[in-house]
Amino acid sequence: MKNQVGWLRRGLLPIMIILVVIVALVFVIGKVRHSLEYADSDPDRGALTSGMAQPDAMGDAYTQVIYPADQGWGAVESLWFYNTTQGSNMLPYDFFLHLEQAGSETLFRDAANINDYRYLVQKATHSNPDGLPLGFVRDTYQGRHYVGLTCAACHTGQVNYQGTAIRIDGGIPMADMVGFLEGLAKAMNATLQDEAKFNRFADQVLAGDAYSGPQQIRQDLYTYALRLSLYNSINRSYNGSHRVNYGHGRLDAFGRIFNRTIEHLLTREQLREVIREMPGILPGQAEQIVAETSELLTAANREAVMRKIFTTLQKNGKSRFGALRIMVRYLRDAVYNSPNAPVSYPVIWDIPQHDFVQWNGTTANAGPGSLGRNVGEVIGVFGTLDWYLDDECDLAARITGQCSLFGEPTKDQLIRFKTSVDKHNLVKMEQQLATLKSPSWEDPNLQDILPALDAQKVAAGRKLYEQYCVACHHDIDRDDPHRKVVAYMSDINKVGTDPQMALNSVNYTGKSGFLQNLYVEAGSGNLVVQETMPVAALLKLGAMGVVGSPDPDTNSLYKGLEMIMDIGSALSKNEAKASLKQGDYPLGSPKAPYNPLLSYKARPLNGVWASAPYLHNGSVPTLYDLLLPADQRPKKFLVGSRELDVEKVGFKSSGYAHGFTFDTSLPGNGNQGHEYAAGKMPLPNGKILPPLDHEQRMALVEYLKSL
Repeated sequence: MKNQVGWLRRGLLPIMIILVVIVALVFVIGKVRHSLEYADSDPDRGALTSGMAQPDAMGDAYTQVIYPADQGWGAVESLWFYNTTQGSNMLPYDFFLHLEQAGSETLFRDAANINDYRYLVQKATHSNPDGLPLGFVRDTYQGRHYVGLTCAACHTGQVNYQGTAIRIDGGIPMADMVGFLEGLAKAMNATLQDEAKFNRFADQVLAGDAYSGPQQIRQDLYTYALRLSLYNSINRSYNGSHRVNYGHGRLDAFGRIFNRTIEHLLTREQLREVIREMPGILPGQAEQIVAETSELLTAANREAVMRKIFTTLQKNGKSRFGALRIMVRYLRDAVYNSPNAPVSYPVIWDIPQHDFVQWNGTTANAGPGSLGRNVGEVIGVFGTLDWYLDDECDLAARITGQCSLFGEPTKDQLIRFKTSVDKHNLVKMEQQLATLKSPSWEDPNLQDILPALDAQKVAAGRKLYEQYCVACHHDIDRDDPHRKVVAYMSDINKVGTDPQMALNSVNYTGKSGFLQNLYVEAGSGNLVVQETMPVAALLKLGAMGVVGSPDPDTNSLYKGLEMIMDIGSALSKNEAKASLKQGDYPLGSPKAPYNPLLSYKARPLNGVWASAPYLHNGSVPTLYDLLLPADQRPKKFLVGSRELDVEKVGFKSSGYAHGFTFDTSLPGNGNQGHEYAAGKMPLPNGKILPPLDHEQRMALVEYLKSL
């Protein structure tokens, strides 16, 4: 017995030593990575003012960029947020650096062009050596470099006032992502079609080390041009026969994430059936297209299938434009849902402190919810999904129910969730966001910029706020590091605002493909995944699979430990605990488990002055207008200017020619509802208060500035 114990001790000791060394190595590597990632401390935070002094197409001009002093972040934290990848792969990095605009030899990334799309222009800094726009970054996946988007691209705002630009970390951008992506596709297609333009482009790209010759560049450019053209066209949004334009400051992110999820779940058999029914495809060609490609889930193989469909249609007599039109129209109807409910980009201060997030409370923040939410976001902004089939029971297979806890498969073929999504950075991003605070009108850095508040109006407005607003929009202490934000959910039929986004979140469905027959949690219990399911369920299950997958770009020993440590950190440092939703919202049932999503969230209004336009779909230009009866709110107004209206509180919405005309009569753009201050809707307690007059509305707006 003693010999056995001694042998056991001798055998365990080397294992324990190895484990200690590995953990210490992971810790040291993490510290080194941290110091390198947080090395950029440019005092201007990369803000570029050169060329911005003259009014642009929307009348905006500024000579300096300042930051609030009391948002919780300094230059180091802001620059890390701007320039840290989350695993987004939009197109090859050198392509973005050297691509020209469609109609000129000027680079697509030229500051004036970027500003026209209302992304924020930046100068070169340590963590952004090529001076990419704010929120654009170089990502490396499987040995190749890509340009992608960070969280900051969609969650950094700017407010201009009398020649000064105020950058708001966590705020709402005025970005026109749809216009940007369509312009990018046009630039790539123009480069393919113009030999002189292509030669200039190829010469610049070949100066790097990513490509060996012009033909290889042309092939990749063709692939990415087709990919982006299909993406843009498939996600072109319709409500019935009406085209839904997003404009500046809005995106149907959920609709696009839903579509990206659906396309990555199709089995080989389902894809073959889809192709077989496509107009212009002859008998037997669908089998040929699919047969030549194995493991159709990888990004390269999916794109190969799309190219084969495209070239097959051309061989069958269709023009380039005709082939693309057939693919788009058919696939849009056969596979996808129309992302026709654009909403404003939400502000993200206080996000880690929320119990439920998104405009309709789609996701709980408790447990791994925040990590799953962020994984879904990266899927929507061109995260690469190289999912494939295998027979190994890994952590992802266990999390998604493809294997039992002890490694027994529950289905014949297991899906592996190999992806570019950088979960390590997503965990760190969420934890840094916990230190971000809303901007204050009375911030020390803004006192000489913004007009001083009227103390008497603020006092009068506070009383009105307590009467009309606080029942739904609870007050919080923005300085409390342990603050809790309890969202108040309101039934879409009672709050009365445009219902399109909430309806889509419940009604949109898709083929479950490889996830069929698994279980997914849906509010009050688990659902068995059927052949066709709500996309919300499929996204949740797919995102959790990604959460449990190791990073393919790190070595096998380190990546497993890093994944475990990241998930452990995400869970242990998440102060949000599982809780019930608050408010007056539809209840779920076994037949309608997602009905609670048919509601909209009222959040605290701290920083609301920096988050125009208002309502979830951006349909009301100013806070003052929101306090009017719906029939007195502006029916059409311009969006695109960042110039602040300090009286009514919103952005300048008239007087310039090149903005987006927001038409509230169009589907999804409704500005109705939320008429509590107009005396037309009951508060949660059932009481209808008298309508506010002009002076009262101005007093309430003055108080809202102070939050």
